[in-house]
Amino acid sequence: MGLCESCCVSEKRRRRRQQQVSLQQQQLLQQRQSISQNAPAREAGGVPAFSEYSLADLKAATGKFSAEFIVSESGEKAPNLVYKGRLQNKRWIAVKKFPKMAWPDPKQFAEEAWRVGKLRHRRLANLIGYCCDGDERLLVAEFMPNDTLAKHLFHWENQTIEWAMRLRVACYIAEALEYCSSEGRPLYHDLNAYRVLFDEDGDPRLSCFGLMKNSRDGKGYSTNLAYTPPEYLRNGRVTPESVIFSFGTVLLDLLSGKHIPPSHALDMIRGKNILLLMDSHLEGNFSTEEATALVDLASHCLQYEPRERPNINNLVTTLAPLQTKSEVPSHVMLNIPKQVEAPPTPQHPLSPMGEACSRMDLTAIHQILVATHYRDDEGTNELSFQEWTQQMRDMLEARKRGDFAFRDKDFKTAIDCYTQFIDGGIMVSQTVYARRSLCHLLCDQPDAALRDAMQAQCVYSDWPTAFYMQAVALTKLDMHKDAADMLNEATRLEEKKQKSGGVY
Repeated sequence: MGLCESCCVSEKRRRRRQQQVSLQQQQLLQQRQSISQNAPAREAGGVPAFSEYSLADLKAATGKFSAEFIVSESGEKAPNLVYKGRLQNKRWIAVKKFPKMAWPDPKQFAEEAWRVGKLRHRRLANLIGYCCDGDERLLVAEFMPNDTLAKHLFHWENQTIEWAMRLRVACYIAEALEYCSSEGRPLYHDLNAYRVLFDEDGDPRLSCFGLMKNSRDGKGYSTNLAYTPPEYLRNGRVTPESVIFSFGTVLLDLLSGKHIPPSHALDMIRGKNILLLMDSHLEGNFSTEEATALVDLASHCLQYEPRERPNINNLVTTLAPLQTKSEVPSHVMLNIPKQVEAPPTPQHPLSPMGEACSRMDLTAIHQILVATHYRDDEGTNELSFQEWTQQMRDMLEARKRGDFAFRDKDFKTAIDCYTQFIDGGIMVSQTVYARRSLCHLLCDQPDAALRDAMQAQCVYSDWPTAFYMQAVALTKLDMHKDAADMLNEATRLEEKKQKSGGVY
């Protein structure tokens, strides 16, 4: 066979290999999409889609509704108990348990829950599911780990809420109400400081539980009559204007740091005793102009005649310009640590490579890849004598230069050299893809790193290192659930190979 014919054969094989790798990558992407589609549905912001839960799942999550899991402010004396729980997927939830037969018709309860479950907003502690089983009626919501506004205002231990944070609470809750109203859910039952919750970032959110009545025919308000809208006392009906009145009572709480009856507060406002209304624990650290605006808004919300109260849009329009310290995170203003959910524990013991990837220790990963060299590439390339052309020698020289650069931590040069080797197309090497993936990570290019790690998997579908590198890249892309899945798959493959005496 002549040199030209040999080159022609070499080029055909190169193209065939490129087509095979491209097809494998497409299949891998389709497989990944299929897995994603079959996983539990998720919506924007990582909130699960609304769904029905089994009673067994909720019992397991809450320790069989153990008293130690109760988070209701009144404990076991609360009319509707709320429990915290943790599902098998490690997600924390809040479960509201209604008394038996509060909603006799399960279909009616489910329909109402589904209507509320359609709502999704960053200012809501969103409803993510429900359960109807026999006489049991339960709602499932996102769990908010940093207590209620009532706890921070009335029962604080270290420090009271600073003024800027109180303004943020008022605005965020108004935004939540505005969203609910725009989505056709303008009625909120018994809005008060206990319905305002703080999430893991310290941001205030409105509990979704108030969007449903406590029972099919039950009362819309369970608080002291002194804080109840006057029209509700007359006809027992909750209206959009009633919600505005209740929002006014929350504004009073924010201003005073106490639970003051609206009639008493209005007397103070009419008497121009605004300073007497203000929380003394603020020690004067507030803007008089902002406080006056908040007092004025509260006064309008608490008007006796519903038609004289502002509408939902007016609340947001008034409160938005009062926001200060917008650059300061809520958890800083509340003086609480930001809670970060720990990644799920891998299902198998971690090897040194696994440990390095779990810690995101790129230096340790580099050392392991250098030490491993190309031992995992054995058998992935079968080359005929005719393919040892000058082009082949050039490719191997490019890989050799890349290896030197990789060893010496000149990662940009390594990327260039490894790219030259890969583009040659005569040989495929999962190790080169893994090394170039790490180089991309060290050059802050996680998207390119993920592509290379997936290519390494295409070349060698059961290679743990390919999954490890995907785990690291996915973590860099803030795709933590997918990263945990890749880490578990890598450790499973390592365990499998160790049992069979193979290398990894």
